[in-house]
Amino acid sequence: MTVDWEALRAAAVSAAALAYCPYSGLRVGAAAIVSDGRLITGCNVENAAYGVGLCAECALAGQLALTGGGRFVAVACRSGAGELLMPCGRCRQIIHELGGAECLVDTPRGPLPMSEVLPDAFGPAQLPA
Repeated sequence: MTVDWEALRAAAVSAAALAYCPYSGLRVGAAAIVSDGRLITGCNVENAAYGVGLCAECALAGQLALTGGGRFVAVACRSGAGELLMPCGRCRQIIHELGGAECLVDTPRGPLPMSEVLPDAFGPAQLPA
C-alpha cells in the first residue's frame, strides 16, 4: 500500500485543531492509514488530573476499534502548527500492538518501521501458547 505522507500529516494537523489542551496548550493530532485503506484520526484530551489525560495516539487506537478494526499501516503525529511530534513510549507500544513491527511511523529521519522506532517490543506474538 502506498502512503500519501503529505495527506497523512495534514490529517494529523487537522485533528490537532480539535484537541482539548487547556493545561499545556500543546495541540496534538495523530492520523493513521488502516490496513483496509481507511484514514482515521485522533487528538489529545487533557485533564486536570494529568495521569488520566489521553494522548492523540490513544484516541487514534479507540477510533481504530470504533470504525471497524484492522491494523495500523502508517502513523503520523503533528502539532497544531504542523511540527513533527514523536509518540511517547506508551503510545509507541500502542502503535506496535495495533500495527506490528512493520507499521510505518513518521520520524525526524523519515518514515521508519516500528521495529526501528521501538526495537525489541513485546506484544501478543511473544506470549506463550
